[in-house]
Amino acid sequence: MTIQFQYNKISLLSLEKQLKMRERSLPTIKNKESALRVEVKRIKEEYRELNAMLQQEFSEYDNMAALWSEFDASLLKVKDVQLSMSKTAGVRVPILDDIIFETKTFSLFNTPKWYADGLSLLKKMVYTGIEIEFCQLRINLLEHARKKTTQKVNLFEKVQIPGYQDAILKIKRFMEDEENLSKSTQKIMKSHQQERKEVFDD
Repeated sequence: MTIQFQYNKISLLSLEKQLKMRERSLPTIKNKESALRVEVKRIKEEYRELNAMLQQEFSEYDNMAALWSEFDASLLKVKDVQLSMSKTAGVRVPILDDIIFETKTFSLFNTPKWYADGLSLLKKMVYTGIEIEFCQLRINLLEHARKKTTQKVNLFEKVQIPGYQDAILKIKRFMEDEENLSKSTQKIMKSHQQERKEVFDD
């Protein structure tokens, strides 16, 4: 990235202001990146645990596989998924609050005894499955935000801050050279005036 500047005091002040702003905001951006990294790691762990839980629930389901052919799948459906929004390091992510199931009434006398346990297991599996989906969504959102934040940290640290420092140094050197040249010119002019004065005085 090329930083546009001119060799004058106004440009110098503008660059110094830009540099200070970036140097002040860099620690905050680094903290955000660190917080996002920690949160992504935590949610990935939660995701792994939920997947393990779902596998456990599937094995319970498999144990009853022979019975499921008798089960009426229309007895259970998801009526509503309730969620709220939460902020993690400034990033809005959805949080699963609850799942509302709708269960059709069925006769406890005319259906097998295991139906109630079967419904309970199905609810658990559906709940865990939806939790996994929400977990994956949060991971995707936070990973995207973390990558963008990392890019911003790198842009500030490796490109913009060194670029502004370099531009400021160039302007200061130019202005110092100009000032030294001006002083040298004044000295030469003074010595010429002195010489002329001495010639006229003689």
